[in-house]
Order: sequence, then C-alpha cells, then structure tokens
Amino acid sequence: MDSRIMIRWSLLGVFYLAVLVLLVGMGYGLVQLDYGVIGGNFTKLLRGTLLTLELVGLAVAVGFGIALPMALARTSENPWLRLPAKLYIFVFRGSPLLVQIFLIYYGLAQFEFIRESFMWPILREAYWCALIAFTINTSAYSAEILRGAIEAVPAGQVEAARAIGMPKATAIRRIILPQAFRIALPAYGNEIIFMLKGSALASTITLLDIMGMARTVIARTYTPVEIFLAAGVLYLLLTWAFTEAWRRIECRAHRHMVDAR
Repeated sequence: MDSRIMIRWSLLGVFYLAVLVLLVGMGYGLVQLDYGVIGGNFTKLLRGTLLTLELVGLAVAVGFGIALPMALARTSENPWLRLPAKLYIFVFRGSPLLVQIFLIYYGLAQFEFIRESFMWPILREAYWCALIAFTINTSAYSAEILRGAIEAVPAGQVEAARAIGMPKATAIRRIILPQAFRIALPAYGNEIIFMLKGSALASTITLLDIMGMARTVIARTYTPVEIFLAAGVLYLLLTWAFTEAWRRIECRAHRHMVDAR
C-alpha cells in the first residue's frame, strides 16, 4: 500500500479516536453535573433572558431606523451625504463592540461637561449605555447590509423608473427598497443573531442579562460548568427560535418566486 495512503488513514484514525474520547469525556462529565443547581437557579436565568431579549429587540429596532437612512446616504452620489455615512459605518463596524461599550460606559463619565449635561441621567446608567452601544454597532452593520442590497437591485428597473418620469423618492420607495429588503433578509437575520450573542457583553458593565445572571449565580454556588452550560442552552434555544421565525419570514417574502415556478 502506498505510504501516503497509510499516513492518510492513520491520521483519519487518530482524528476519529480523538473525537470518540472527547464524546466519552463529555458524556461522563454530563452525568457528573449537579442538575439540582441548574433547576434551583433556572428562574434567575429566565429573568436574565427577558433583559437580553429587551436589549436586543430595542437595539435592532432603533438600529434599523438609523441604518436605513445611513444606507441611502451611503449610496448617494452627493459626497456630503456619502462620506459621513461611510465614516460612521467604518468606525462602528471596524471597532469591537466591547470597546464601544467601555468607551460609552466608562469613557464618557470622565468629561465634566457630560456629567453636568442633561444626558448624564441616561449615560450614568449601565442599561442605557449598553443599549446605545448595541444600537450604534448593529446600525453600522445593518447599514452596510442594506447598502449592498440596494446596489444589488437590477439597474434596468431603476432606469425604467426614470424613463417613465418617476421621481427619485418614489422610485426608492416603490421599486428599490421593497426589493432591497428581500435581498437583505438572509444577511440581516445573521446580523440579529450576532447581536443576540454579542449581547452577552452587557454583563461586563454589571447588567444582569443571561450571562450577567449566570456569573452572579456562579459567584454564590461555585458551579461554573453547570450554570454556563444552562446559559449556553438558553442562547441556543433563542437562536433556534429566531432562526425558525426568520425562515418563515423569508419564505413569505419570497413566496412570489415559489409561485412563479
């Protein structure tokens, strides 16, 4: 037998053996877990789930409201509109979400004029700082997704609208945006899932979301594996539920393509 084939089969055997050992170890570890701790603190994790859903829902809703005009400005031929939108997207899409959270929560408090302004009652609260950071972060990503979807609309349809004398605002409202929304649905769904998982960073500024509540429980029970496992399962369930709901939305938005077949 060729030596290369022997090496290939040997490496494959080692890989499957390592996977088997890992699965056996995980199975043994699951049997040894203290599930009573999970059951006794599950209601606390559910309270953290409600806060997670609230933060993500508000951030996505407000972020979309910012992303849409940003995407339109990003595709504008006017540099006074295009360049500021491009800079906004570059800064908040190019910097880590954790850095943005820390800059808003810890950084802004260093400036005296902010502490004396009308915004201080908002910016001194961890909840609002996390919500602001989530909103600007998801709005930058969403704006770029919508920008790509707008540019993916066939140019012939836009030219046809101009040829019949349709005003540009009307063409955007009736022709470009309806198609762009359908094109953007898969990528935008992924962005919402990323936002859901990224919301765990809210725990770094004392918020008791799923991860924050899990860390609080672990500090009292000293059972990190059990509680983090339960938190991970909650994130998985939320992601699964959203994915199924979003899939139905996509099917409904593209039902005309199925009917055409």
